Amino acid sequence: MFHDNIFYFLKIKELKEMKKARTEKEILQFNKNAWDKQVEKGNKWTIPVLSDEIARAKKGDFQILLTPAKPVPQDWFPILAGCRVLCLASGGGQQGPLLAAAGALVTVFDNSPGQLAKDCLVANREGMDIKTVEGDMADLSIFKDGSFDFIVNPISNCFIPHVKPVWKEAYRVLSPGGTMIAGFCNPVEFTFDQDLYNQDIFQVKFSIPYSDLTSISEEERLRLYGDAPIEFGHSLEDQIGGQIEAGFHLIGFFEDRWPDQKIREYMATFIATRALKPSS
Repeated sequence: MFHDNIFYFLKIKELKEMKKARTEKEILQFNKNAWDKQVEKGNKWTIPVLSDEIARAKKGDFQILLTPAKPVPQDWFPILAGCRVLCLASGGGQQGPLLAAAGALVTVFDNSPGQLAKDCLVANREGMDIKTVEGDMADLSIFKDGSFDFIVNPISNCFIPHVKPVWKEAYRVLSPGGTMIAGFCNPVEFTFDQDLYNQDIFQVKFSIPYSDLTSISEEERLRLYGDAPIEFGHSLEDQIGGQIEAGFHLIGFFEDRWPDQKIREYMATFIATRALKPSS
């Protein structure tokens, strides 16, 4: 109990300092550490694919997720043989290895070294070549313009305070005629009173944009989420309008639902888009 109390007060102090500063660099570091801890805990999004999944992917039989449950439609994928793919904020040994097995030239970019280690684990286990790069998804300056033909961005921008820079950078590093597929949260997911939500009661409490740093107290965040990453709820104007503003043409759209939560009976709380960078 004593150690639990020490942990609690140290976390409260850390979050209070974070709230005072709120610099993106500090948020990035906090969430890097938080996701590394999720890897240690065995979060489902940090469990790498199995060898039999890789074997099937080599024959063209694979599925990947951008959102919790609904697989990406097959016609959303380009021809993968030789395709330069950026798995953006997509560490964890899941999407990247399957696409590499299907013939793509894969770079996995993620903020968490622990997540990237999972991609390396699969690559070494299967004798595949996957490049891993650690960094901030809103800053792809390490890559030249037009470096990739296809970008895969599963739900991840809920862990950064501003989403528009992500779309602008993705557009820049994508080659003309290339596509990006992305998953993200419907902002309604962030509006509910969490204590009631856990009781399957959906009462609106918060406005959008939402931030764990400003919408709730440090004590409440620690009580509800422990040492989980800091989250942000972005508007649809930034999520969808931001892609259009960056220059993308939206050519695909679907919604998804939690597979095991009551809210699924009422509405979808996740969105996936397919976006094209025009050739001219």
